[in-house]
Amino acid sequence: LAAAELLESKYQVSTEVWSVTSFNELARDMQDIDRANLLDPLATPKTSFVQESLPGDSPVIAATDYIRAYAEQIRGHVAADYRVLGTDGFGRSDTRDKLRHFFEVDRSFVALAALNALADGQVISKSDVAKARDDMGIDASKSNPRLV
Repeated sequence: LAAAELLESKYQVSTEVWSVTSFNELARDMQDIDRANLLDPLATPKTSFVQESLPGDSPVIAATDYIRAYAEQIRGHVAADYRVLGTDGFGRSDTRDKLRHFFEVDRSFVALAALNALADGQVISKSDVAKARDDMGIDASKSNPRLV
């Protein structure tokens, strides 16, 4: 929510925020759909909840306090540009805010990922992304948290 507020107020990027209560259940639904489509190739193909919800017209940023693999489970049914931020590695943080910053899943990094996806889609310029990164105080030379 904080990243959405930042994107809308400072960068005029409209957003939708979705809360995923279980990537595992979404993945199970996808597996069931894939199986049904495999077993009945003559039927009209069924679509998963993920396919219906994320049709591919806007970038999707998944940010989780779990490892990236958790949110990666649904990649196969996301037609959109799908980017996952997660807490891979070992944290050295005494608060949730510091943990999220360390692992690059806080509001600034979520906003930066969204802006970068828009630049990759040629909606905004890469120089706009670099300026936003600097405005948000993100250090481009910050160590990769997975390697620290």
